[in-house]
Amino acid sequence: MSTTTLSPASVRAALDGDPAGTTTVLTPDDDGYEAARAIEPGGVEWRPAAIVRPVDAAGVARAVRFARDAGASVSVRAGGHSALGLGRDHGALTIDLRSLDSIEVDPDGRTAWAGGGLTAGAYARAVGEHGLVTPFGDTASVGIGGITLAGGLGLLARSHGLTIDSLTGAELVTADGEVVLVDEREPELLWALRGGGGNLGVVTRFRYALHELPTVVGGMLMVPATPESVAGMVEAAAAAPRELTAILTVMIAPPMPFVPAEWHGRGVIMANVCWSGDPETADAGLAPLRAVADRAGGAIVDMIRTGPYSGLLEEAPGGSIVATAGTFLADAVDGEAAAHALAELESSPAMMRAVQLRVLGGAVADVAPDATAYAHRDAGMVGYVMAAGPSAEAVAGYRPWVGALVERLRQRDGAYAAFVPDGDPALARSVYPGATWDRLAAVKRAYDPQNLFRANVNVPPR
Repeated sequence: MSTTTLSPASVRAALDGDPAGTTTVLTPDDDGYEAARAIEPGGVEWRPAAIVRPVDAAGVARAVRFARDAGASVSVRAGGHSALGLGRDHGALTIDLRSLDSIEVDPDGRTAWAGGGLTAGAYARAVGEHGLVTPFGDTASVGIGGITLAGGLGLLARSHGLTIDSLTGAELVTADGEVVLVDEREPELLWALRGGGGNLGVVTRFRYALHELPTVVGGMLMVPATPESVAGMVEAAAAAPRELTAILTVMIAPPMPFVPAEWHGRGVIMANVCWSGDPETADAGLAPLRAVADRAGGAIVDMIRTGPYSGLLEEAPGGSIVATAGTFLADAVDGEAAAHALAELESSPAMMRAVQLRVLGGAVADVAPDATAYAHRDAGMVGYVMAAGPSAEAVAGYRPWVGALVERLRQRDGAYAAFVPDGDPALARSVYPGATWDRLAAVKRAYDPQNLFRANVNVPPR
């Protein structure tokens, strides 16, 4: 599909002041445009021809039909959180869903309907009032739309699965501007939404299953980073009962208030952990990780507490840094690989740099690889290498470093959609391998044959 660059005037003429008077249109000359196009945590440069902010599915459908008829591409902004710039497209029409932030909780039926612009933190707090959860990630400001459509790797992954494993239905605006209800009666479309990364349309509402979990034991444990402690933490997290999920970030400690001054600029492991079993058994479940910390000289910071799951979802740091990153799949990290990663982190000139390891298994692996569009069910972990700086020019110099470290740590083919830099088309087939690609492309052809929705990890229609 060829792309037409929209003129701001054409968008305003077509969409400003819709019949219901509910769609806001912002163009580059408008006050509020710069704020509306900002992406957390900052630094991603993009300039859509216009940003439209509907308040319901009908408004979204109207915007989609306009873009289709104009021959323009569509990008979708849900929570507005993407350090890598997914959901953006220069010169396109951006549909901003942040006004679609309602939530309806049915605690008796263990179901919630949530608007596509809601954030994970707002969702978790709302359902948490009833002692219930749906598994999301680890950041409160992330939109539920982006994380769900990518798969959803978070602090409940090993106990409750990916976010998509709790996705039971959706309200979707397709490329022809129709609003459709997706559930088990549309099995192929529901399959594709479970990990298909926004290729099929604009999800205006999601329906999730809810799980009883009034309290968890979790938080951050900061440990000195040595080859032995990195390998040991990975091994302990992988061998733990499924009630324990750990996200391990190996990094050079920044000068943050909670980090003791003597550790600023030194290698640490920030282990964000969540025990979702009986709180009385949490100490036993966490003991292997604490043992690794003790062997490394003791925990630097211990912020593990009992509380609601929503309390573990942190806000994004914000700011104007620019990041480059890469993703990989692995099953283990031995001492040699850990030593290499630490040496690279210590020598890199990047203002911020980190290797994050999301240890999986448990409920993630219970689901068959072909049951959803997220196919990497048997991977031991999803990894992420990041380097950040003050400008795009600075970050451009870090990309070879990121790429080399990713390849050194990679142990198997594959990638995670939410961590693919800028929707890199070269990695799309790694995200959706083999039969998954073919099946997703077939669904794409049925619902978006002109590839209107391509500001994503794109799967062209077959």
